[in-house]
Formats: sequence, structure tokens, C-alpha cells
Amino acid sequence: MPDPVPDSVPKPEPKSVHDSGQPGMKVVLVHPEIPGNTGAIGRSCVALDLELILIHPIGFDLSEKSVRRAGLDYWQHVHLTEFDSWQSFMDNRKPSEDQLFLFENGGEGGSVYDPDYPPDAYLVFGKESAGLPAEVLDGRAARTFHLPMTSRHIRSLNLANAATAVIYQAMRTYLM
Repeated sequence: MPDPVPDSVPKPEPKSVHDSGQPGMKVVLVHPEIPGNTGAIGRSCVALDLELILIHPIGFDLSEKSVRRAGLDYWQHVHLTEFDSWQSFMDNRKPSEDQLFLFENGGEGGSVYDPDYPPDAYLVFGKESAGLPAEVLDGRAARTFHLPMTSRHIRSLNLANAATAVIYQAMRTYLM
């Protein structure tokens, strides 16, 4: 029987897109409404060293307890950036269309499992009650993807659950 690995053996550090010198994947929430969802998504961003971008207006104050509760004691580690509007985000960051990946129920671009996500992708999600606004979706049907669901009994998944599933799918090649 082999000897157990002693506790003093260092464990390999997880790969970080930021540490590799790549620009890093980003999660964009356009007009989020529920602070708990934003907090949970922020926690996923901390776990994977991703920037969280919020596009205003948002339906809550970021100091609300429910945001901090969902983000637990990790919220202070969220790399958070806010923009007043979608246009100010586009003007400031200037992402190429190939960097934008939009997520909606019934997204016409295919399943979230179809694209090859570049390390500098922007994963864009809309508000809980209405999804992404027309100004974001217009002309981007091929860049809009959906998370497959086999049950006809529900319309959608919780935003935090859907975003986390998409984020891990998009990051899979960078985490292996």
C-alpha cells in the first residue's frame, strides 16, 4: 500500500485566466433586479477570478444585506465594475462581436454547449423578469445562446443557477 501524501506537499494552485496574462472572462448583468442573484453570481466570479460587470439601472442598492448575504464574506473580493448604461459599457470596453455571448431562453445561436469561448469573452445576462433589452439583442441573434431544458413544466431557471452553469461551461477548457 502506498504511503499517504503528507500534508506538507503543496497542492497545485488552480489556473487563473488573470494569472496567465490573458485579459480574463467577464460576466455582465444587464439591469439585474434581485440582489440575492447578483450576490450568488458575484460569489461564482470570485471563485473563478472573473470580473462582474453591472449595467444600470439595477433594481436594488449594492449595500443591501441580501447581496452581501448571497455573496457571504466573499463580496469584498468581487472585481466589480458598474456602467450607467449598455452604451457606456460598449463605448468604454469596446468588445468585439466575437467576444459577446448573450444568454436568453430560446436563444437562436444554439446551446451554451456549442460555442468555443475565448478567454476574454463577455458572458451577458439580462434581468430576471424580462431578459435582455432590445438594444442588447438587436442584430445579435447568432450570438444569443440558451441553456437546454427538457421539461416543459418550467419557463426558465433562476438567473444565478443559469449564470453559474454557463460560466462553468465557458471556463471548462481554462480550468482543466
